[in-house]
Amino acid sequence: MATKSLRTEPQKRLQSLDVLRGFDMFWITGGGVLATAISKITGADWLGEQMHHVKWAGFHFEDLIFPLFMFIAGVAIPFSIKAKIEKNVPKKRLALKALKRMVILIILGILYNGVFQNGFANGRIASVLGQIGIGYFFASLIVIYFHSFKSRIYWLAGILAGFGIIQLLIPVPGVGAGVLTPEGCINGYIDQLFLPGRLYGGTFDPEGIMCSLSATGITLMGTIAGNILRNRKTTDWQKIGYMAATGVGLIALALAFSTFYPIIKSCWTSTFNMLAGGISFLLMALFFLIIDHWKIRGWAFYFRVIGMNSIFVYLFVRIIDMQFVTEFFFGWITKPMGEAGQFLMLLFGLALIWGLLYYMYKKKIFLRV
Repeated sequence: MATKSLRTEPQKRLQSLDVLRGFDMFWITGGGVLATAISKITGADWLGEQMHHVKWAGFHFEDLIFPLFMFIAGVAIPFSIKAKIEKNVPKKRLALKALKRMVILIILGILYNGVFQNGFANGRIASVLGQIGIGYFFASLIVIYFHSFKSRIYWLAGILAGFGIIQLLIPVPGVGAGVLTPEGCINGYIDQLFLPGRLYGGTFDPEGIMCSLSATGITLMGTIAGNILRNRKTTDWQKIGYMAATGVGLIALALAFSTFYPIIKSCWTSTFNMLAGGISFLLMALFFLIIDHWKIRGWAFYFRVIGMNSIFVYLFVRIIDMQFVTEFFFGWITKPMGEAGQFLMLLFGLALIWGLLYYMYKKKIFLRV
């Protein structure tokens, strides 16, 4: 195994970033259901439990998938926006492009929610894609207008501290301050006041106004990782060390603060931001080490194909009934097999999705916002 320190050429596309994005999307496009099925077959209840969100406070693997994607979106910002700034592209043009991306993602998120299908009756406006767009937009603005690495650290600290103060110290009418429950959290109060349409959680929305703004924090963490990876003056091992140390530090802070400020994804507490961000830093360091430094890439091609069309596949599996499609082609094989056939059906479904993405990959069809 190579041990020498190599320098990363920032002009080259980071393969580890595409692979990590694909690894993340794998769990959304069928990997999570497959893991749940394996847990039932093997009796590994802990695995099945990790494939479901916690009801409120706490953290499961499933709770990492969404923030990891936002972190990855942030990693890409220095490679795109900062490169254009260095080429003297006007900042206003870059800001308008980020704004356009946010608007498109919000519209796609409304589409994903099925608002058009239901004729806008009791439609849900907040969405995962909308939150990604909002986090990306504000993180991009910070990168565009505040160049120094230190300024980004200050912004991140301000976001984490600011939302902590809002959630812990500002009282909700009729409830009080710091009541972090579905009914008492200030996130839900603000969503009920200002967010139109149906709230996913009834009294709150996990992709609501406060959550989307707070999630700017993890996107900003991604830009910090992107800066580390893009730096010409550091070796690969230094990059890995910086990211790993940052990840461990954020996890330690999250666990320390969680003694009085719970880790809650549904209202995106700052402790959740730090924990998810810390794990994301560690995963980015690990994937960069294996794929871009050691160049052990054969195993990763499956995920890379998914990662190159992440937004497309996210919408595709929502709009297209893959269970129907899979049964249409393979039902004659799987139905006589009983429970084993159901498990095989999941594998066939994953294969069909990947086959489509591989076709797009070979034809160089990459749908991006």
